[in-house]
Formats: sequence, C-alpha cells, structure tokens
Amino acid sequence: MIILAATPIGNLADASRRLVEVLENAEIVVAEDTRTTQSLLRALGIANRPRLIALHDHNEKDKAAEIAELAAEQDVVVVSDAGMPAVSDPGYGLVAAAVERGVAVTAVPGPSAVLMALAISGLPTDRFTFEGFLPRRPAERRRVLESVAAEPRTMVFFESPSRLAASLADMGAAFGADRRMAVCRELTKLYEQVRRGTASELAEWAAQGVKGEIVVVVSGAAPVEVPLADAVAQVLALVASGTRLKDACGEVAAATGRSSRDLYQAALAAR
Repeated sequence: MIILAATPIGNLADASRRLVEVLENAEIVVAEDTRTTQSLLRALGIANRPRLIALHDHNEKDKAAEIAELAAEQDVVVVSDAGMPAVSDPGYGLVAAAVERGVAVTAVPGPSAVLMALAISGLPTDRFTFEGFLPRRPAERRRVLESVAAEPRTMVFFESPSRLAASLADMGAAFGADRRMAVCRELTKLYEQVRRGTASELAEWAAQGVKGEIVVVVSGAAPVEVPLADAVAQVLALVASGTRLKDACGEVAAATGRSSRDLYQAALAAR
C-alpha cells in the first residue's frame, strides 16, 4: 500500500511514535527531497536506511505510475519535506495513480500548518477553504484574489516572505482594507509569531520585511443580503443549469444572506 506520512513542520518533538515506527520499518521511502529525509531519519535517531526514491514537482508525472506499481507489491512510505504529502506538496499524482490501480492508500496523520494556523488565527473555523500558494505574477495573483473576494468561508493561503507584503496589499484591494486576517509565521519553531489585524494594517507591517515560512488566514466575506426576487432568480438559474434545487438554495443563501428555507419555498412558488 501507499502510506502518506506527515512529518514535523518545524519542531522535531511533534514527530509521532507511529511516524517513527513506520520509518524504522520502511523498506522504501518516497521523498520530496532525499537529503532532507536523510537528515530527518538521523535527527529522529532512526537507524533504518530504506531505499529512497525522489518524488517532486518535476518528476511526479513520470514516476507516479512506476511507484504505484511498486506499492502493489510492498508498502511504500511517502513523505514531503514538512507536513502531509499531497497537500500543497508532491503526492497527489501518486495517490491518483494508486487509486486507479486499486492500490490501497492510508496515512499517518500529524502536523499541519494549515490546521494549526486556522486554529490559532482567532478567525471562524467552522467552515474554511485552503487556497495553497498564490500565483507569483501580480496580475494572476490579483485575478485569483478577485475570484474569491465573495467567498464566505475562512480562507487559508501559503505565501513566501518575499511576496507577503505585495500579496497582503492585493488582498486589501480585492477584499477591502478592513478584512480581518492573521499572518502566522514559523509555526512550531523558535520564532513562531502570529500577527492579527486588518488587511491594511498587516500590509503596512509586512512592508518592513518578514522572514520565515508564512501562512495567511483570511476571514470570509460577510454575506450581502439581496432582494428576495433577485436571490430566487439566481436559484432558478442554477437549477436550469442542472443544480438540484436544495443545493442551489444553499449556495445562493450562503452568498446572499437569505434563508435557504425561504429561498426554497419561494423557488417552488415561482416554478
């Protein structure tokens, strides 16, 4: 089977006993960077020296099928440099190839920068989306941010320190200068820091220079209540395109602030 193993995102003490046991017994380890994995094995005091296979953004497409076939015969442990493989790290292509071939896939859960940042952000955690890294090019980044400006759920982004100030400024332009955010840096490490504030406040702070690995958590957009007739028209348009009435009502309710029940009843009457 394929075993996706989450590794520490900073503090080695976060390595679970199960992770250590899996690595101690692994015969094959697929790693984002084999040198980083060798350092991890040494740091955790693991004497085992498994066969290491590199799997990264540049070779996953070519290697996925081969490794999936290997996993049909014996266990293959998959690790990234930090956190859970396949989540904004190599691994998705391999999992897809394994599933296509009927190869079992499981995971050793562990540290997650996404969930940790969300939990300590002080922003709503009941519903959220993970948006990964924003595009490097400013124009593309702005288009992406504009496309999620009305997203009602809390959003989690990764960003590099060199682009943080520009990205926060673009978020302020797309979401509004007063949108609440939290910038979480160096999670679980010695200089862990969380800065909370509005988009404009955090952009001003970041302009002074920020170092380390960054996670940005952004509060969702407040629903904008629209006239009932307009909301019902949106529901009916979604239904006409093939969406179930109940699902259409839920989607429009989340975006407009209208009651899903009221929309359902009004849509039935309009039909």
